[in-house]
Amino acid sequence: MARDELSRAMTLRWQDLKGIVPWGDTFEGISPAGRYVEVERGYIWVSEEGGDILCEVAVYGGPSRYDQGVRVTNVISRPA
Repeated sequence: MARDELSRAMTLRWQDLKGIVPWGDTFEGISPAGRYVEVERGYIWVSEEGGDILCEVAVYGGPSRYDQGVRVTNVISRPA
């Protein structure tokens, strides 16, 4: 589920994100196994403002289980 959400998160273009980074949100969802989970998506600068953007997605079974959740990341590169 985290990889699927990351795939959707990566569809946003660098040009569309540059004005709102750092940004993130959390929403509730239902996992493929039918469990209620929280899905957290965030975008931050990799190293410096105006550079590459780190996209991070975490899926976990509620605040008390955050550390047991799954976290995946990928980088949205600044266009040349």
